[in-house]
Amino acid sequence: MATPPRPPDNDRLDRIVAQARRDADQRTRGYRERALGMYPWVCGRCAREFDRSNLSELTVHHRNHNHDDNPPDGSNWELLCLYCHDNEHSRYGDHTGVAAGRAEDAVATATSQPFAALAALLKRDG
Repeated sequence: MATPPRPPDNDRLDRIVAQARRDADQRTRGYRERALGMYPWVCGRCAREFDRSNLSELTVHHRNHNHDDNPPDGSNWELLCLYCHDNEHSRYGDHTGVAAGRAEDAVATATSQPFAALAALLKRDG
């Protein structure tokens, strides 16, 4: 026999809604929301225009590459599309010699030697 559904816990639901509202307020105070409110939704490099449907493709670039430097006047920010933002960081890595995700740093040296016994196998068959 099925158990009857429990009535909703209104206090719990009220807490969830209140937390969601606090989280939304916190996000609007974040530098991305402030930059989007401060600047037109246009890429600062290629001049591509954005609207609500593709706004997720517009990023906030920190001009001095310091993500902790967020002055209230937005002087360290510029809005860039994903492509121009990636290009800017590539150019910065080329200039400084420090790339964000260098493959040789991320991957350990291979320890297996899959062809180690190949010479012996070829001698045996030949």
